[in-house]
Amino acid sequence: MGQYYYLVPQLPYLVFGQTPPMSPEAFRELAMPLMDEQDAALLDLLGVGLKPPPGDAPSCGSDFIDKWREWERILRLNLVKHRAAKLKREAPAAEPPVLPSGAVSAAVKAVQESPLEGEITIDKARWSAIDTLLEGSGGFDRNAVFAYMLKLIILNRQALFQTERGFSEYKSLYASILEKSGKLSAGESK
Repeated sequence: MGQYYYLVPQLPYLVFGQTPPMSPEAFRELAMPLMDEQDAALLDLLGVGLKPPPGDAPSCGSDFIDKWREWERILRLNLVKHRAAKLKREAPAAEPPVLPSGAVSAAVKAVQESPLEGEITIDKARWSAIDTLLEGSGGFDRNAVFAYMLKLIILNRQALFQTERGFSEYKSLYASILEKSGKLSAGESK
């Protein structure tokens, strides 16, 4: 496991909600030449919202990444369970483990009020999970690099949210659904 005393200290500090200082791709280009080959290859396994491997997937060679992927898998299973209950559909047969700190219930509540707020709440829970997984790490090891990459991915994802455009798309989609279901009369405006 590499120590990256040159790479980690030169990275800009990241704060949730800030404008990302670089893209994940730019970070990868910066980091890869400074990392050992095995650690650099693990950068490709990092992401948020990706379909995680099944619970019994073999280790990738990094405890940090394995724990992150398991956390993300549990998050997604819990979201499926809560969404199925809300839609009065059958939930998955197996009861998913519950995430600590009520991350899912807070996200589900926020999604019910606003999809954007739900996504932000989920990303805050992810950010917090990354910090928790990083506890006890040496600070300059590969886990710090992996955590930085994940946080950059979250910040770049957040930067893509466009509230006004999203709301406009939502209204348009909702109106078309109502029209197709016959609930919007010809005389009503969108």
